[in-house]
Amino acid sequence: MHGADVADAEPGTRPECDGIVASGPGVVLMVRAADCVPVLLGDAEHGIIGAAHAGRLGLVRGVVPATVARMRKLGAEDVTAWVGPHICGRCYEVPAQMRDEVAAVESAARSTTSWGTPAVDLGAGVRAQLEREGVTVVDLARCTLESADLYSFRRDRDGAGRQAGVVRLAPDRGSS
Repeated sequence: MHGADVADAEPGTRPECDGIVASGPGVVLMVRAADCVPVLLGDAEHGIIGAAHAGRLGLVRGVVPATVARMRKLGAEDVTAWVGPHICGRCYEVPAQMRDEVAAVESAARSTTSWGTPAVDLGAGVRAQLEREGVTVVDLARCTLESADLYSFRRDRDGAGRQAGVVRLAPDRGSS
């Protein structure tokens, strides 16, 4: 969707959004991406999880902070985020005007490619947003364009698959 909409997970539904949260035991959330940033979030103590898909527009529109805010509304306090593979700032070439528009919203995303042209560093932007929200960040990023074993839309175009990140709330072991 490349927006900032966040939904509460409901069994049997598949909401059209870029952020989703859950607070019930046994729930599994998944985020898919090829070059965008997949972010998995959790507060184990309070039993709240989230997942977000942050592309360029999602970064600008604030899907990751919106997902964290929704988790906190549900009672999350100590949130950890796992940032997955995405295209890096050395490879995500964009027109200068686009880079400047993104950097006007999130300065940490301003970048230059390894060959010297304007770029956006989605991962740096997402990490900066998470850190401002007081979230602990676990960076598991690798560049999707540079890593042949990962899917990259920029590299593979219509033949690109998607990576999937999954976060799960364990079933309540005290229940039957």
